[in-house]
Amino acid sequence: MKSWIFLFVAITAEVIATSALKSSEGFTKPFASIIVILGYIIAFYCLSLTLKTIPVGIAYAIWSGVGIVLITTFAWFFYDQKLDLWGIIGIALIMCGVLILNLLSKSSPH
Repeated sequence: MKSWIFLFVAITAEVIATSALKSSEGFTKPFASIIVILGYIIAFYCLSLTLKTIPVGIAYAIWSGVGIVLITTFAWFFYDQKLDLWGIIGIALIMCGVLILNLLSKSSPH
């Protein structure tokens, strides 16, 4: 259970860091740049702790899939970066993949 908490923290920190990356304007904004650096440090540290018990392929699939969905949602609301129908379908398929991996696959530790 602890590994899943570390993975959740890693994903959250990565989403915050990636969102702040746009606001850093090429690392010219100090506050946003610090958030980016700290966010990625926290994200990779927590991901490394996750990998002690969750296979790297599973952890990375969940990290990237959930991260894509969250960052896309954040960008939609805060940066007005809307998706067309095909973009929404693609994001939905990514989420389906993450759910299948977690709920049905025997590769994922439950």
